[in-house]
Amino acid sequence: MTQKERNIWQKEYRKKNHNKCTYKYEKTKKGFLVRKYRNMLSRITGVQKQKYHLYKNLTILDKEIFYKWSLENKDFIKLYKNWEQNNYNRKLCPSINRIDSNNGYQLDNMEWITHSENSRLGALSQKRKMKI
Repeated sequence: MTQKERNIWQKEYRKKNHNKCTYKYEKTKKGFLVRKYRNMLSRITGVQKQKYHLYKNLTILDKEIFYKWSLENKDFIKLYKNWEQNNYNRKLCPSINRIDSNNGYQLDNMEWITHSENSRLGALSQKRKMKI
């Protein structure tokens, strides 16, 4: 089976099963991190067009370094367990915060916080920009 044929088969399989396998995989640590990295990369590369202007020309660390750093990070482990124990409540979902939003996804510029906290910080940042 060629890669193109496999992609078509996967797309049909997911549609038929309402993405149950994907959702289940993304609830594992490895699956969660794969999705998180893919989302980070899509911001940097412009796949997510709406906010590309915020990420254009920023850097991103290698995915294997990101996975290793995350799996060894005490904050990620604690946040992931809490998210899991609270039935995957979106507000408690582990989220990457870029400490300085002018810089990319690099180890010295990233921290794990909850989705709720990251949203709050983003809203504060927007308010500050509006005042200027």
